[in-house]
This record gives sequence, structure tokens and C-alpha cells, in this order.
Amino acid sequence: MLRFEVSVEDLLRSRFALSPALDLCLLLRSLAGQGQPPPRSWASRLMPAFERLRRETELDAVLALQAPQSGPNFVAPPPRALSQSWADDLAVIRATPLEAARREFAATVTGPLARDPRVHAVLESPDAVSRIAEAMDQAWHELLAADWPQLRAICERDVVHRVGVIGEHGWATTIESLHPGIAWRAGGIEIGFFRGGTVRLAGDGLLLIPSVVVGHIAAHLEDPWPRTLVYRARGTAALWGEQETVPQPDALTALVGRARARLLLALDAPASTSHLARSLAMAPGAVGDHLAILRGAGLLVRARSGRSVLYRRTPLGEALVGGSG
Repeated sequence: MLRFEVSVEDLLRSRFALSPALDLCLLLRSLAGQGQPPPRSWASRLMPAFERLRRETELDAVLALQAPQSGPNFVAPPPRALSQSWADDLAVIRATPLEAARREFAATVTGPLARDPRVHAVLESPDAVSRIAEAMDQAWHELLAADWPQLRAICERDVVHRVGVIGEHGWATTIESLHPGIAWRAGGIEIGFFRGGTVRLAGDGLLLIPSVVVGHIAAHLEDPWPRTLVYRARGTAALWGEQETVPQPDALTALVGRARARLLLALDAPASTSHLARSLAMAPGAVGDHLAILRGAGLLVRARSGRSVLYRRTPLGEALVGGSG
């Protein structure tokens, strides 16, 4: 079992962030058969480009660093904020000193790829860091960049939801909602299916990262990362395979139309027009028009949160969705 000992000071310092580089690494592991298989819809769409990149670029050197049970190294630098971008991560990767990278090569690179002459040549070269960074950049732009706005929107909506749960129910409920195998017991977070013993946060807080690529949940316990939980963001299931298009209840669709039914169902947590547009791949103008109609019908209300206007279902909207299954 893994247990995080958590103090009040730790809770005050805990925070959320996004990690494009970590999601890229998780996706590469998945496509390479390391860990949970990728969703069928993504595998069929991405695998041809992934295999071509392995042939034509130095992506295998990146894959050699993706040991299934190891934590992230310089190819997945710790994120600083929710605004983290791929450009931010890439700049940190490129700035890694060669000596530090080679220490990680020695500790991480094992298995068949470690014996590949092409991989060996990259890792032993004086420009190994820049060559690995370039391969990752190509993989990002060909495999993940087109989907990232939608994936980021899902993660941002998840954070809005979690912050709301913290405010209404507290940290214990929020932590336990991340995964059924996580429990809050006696001032600590316990994950029964992980090994790791007891980890004390020592006043540094916990970093929480929503992801659309992680299988279920992951933990990072070693420097340079803070102590971290990576969890599957709410709404991820709608992206996967046969669930790529969420079924619409016939009665609800007949009553309000397909597009408005999708919006009502998506608002299980408050969201802005732009978040809804990105996560549902709809035009912002169309989303705004539909939200206005749903609001006029008494199914939604809106409220300002910082610079955003968030929509949420009214009790009538909840009843309509709840009775439509």
C-alpha cells in the first residue's frame, strides 16, 4: 500500500497543474504496448504515424526512456501551473544538461531498445538531448497537438469541478473521488493497489494532475517532481473507442434537439462556453446560441467565476437529464 501523510499545511499548498509532456509520454508508452492499450479509435488513427515516426525519426530513443514502472525523467519535467504548454515543457527538456541526461539514461534505459544500435548511437552522442527533444517535438505535432485543445478543455473542466467539490465537501471527498481505490483515512491518503510505504509530504503539498491518457491513476514519489497523483479526468470516457460519441437519450433528444441534449449531458460540472466548445468539438457561436435557449427555458443558470462565465444545470435541468435515461 502507498500512504501519503497529509498535514493541514500540505492541504494549503496542494495544487492542480497540467502536463502536456507527461501526457505525450503516456501516449507513447500506450502506443508502444507498454502499459494499458490505447483506445481503439486512437490506435487506428495514430498508429500509422507512430510507426512512421519510429522509422524516420529518433523516437525509439525516447521510447527507450519510457520504462513502464519508472517515474518521469527529463523528458517529462514537473509542470508549474494549469497554463503549462508544450512549448514550456519543450524548453525545459532542451535545457537539460547532458551530464544529467546521461545519468538518467544509465538508470532508466533497459530492455530490447537499449541494445538497438540506433538508440545507442543517439544516447551516446554529444547532442543526445537536442536529438531527443526534436523527436519528441515531432511526435507531439503529429500525434497529440491536433487533439490537445479538446483534451486541455476536458482537464480544465475537471479542475473546475474538483475545486467546487473542495469548496462544498472538503479535501477528503475530493481525493476519494479521484479513483475508487483511493481512501482518506486518519489524516492520510491511502492507495491500496500501489506499493510505496508511507510518504510524508513535509509541508510541500500534493500536486494533482488530471490526464486524458493515464490508465487510471499514477503516483510520482521522487525528485525532481513534487509528490504527485495523476488521475483520469472526468469526461475522458467520451473520447474512447466505441464511446467516442456519447449516446443521447431518445426522449431528451426529441425534446430539446441533439446538440442541446449533448450540452445538457456535458454539464455534469460547471463549464464555460469555450470549454464546452472545445471538449465537444462544436463551434463556439453555436454553443452560445444553444446555451442561451437552454437558459431561457430554465434548464441552465450562469455565474461569473474570475474571468469566465460558467453554466450549470438548474434543478429542472437536473431532473430532465436524470429522467431521460
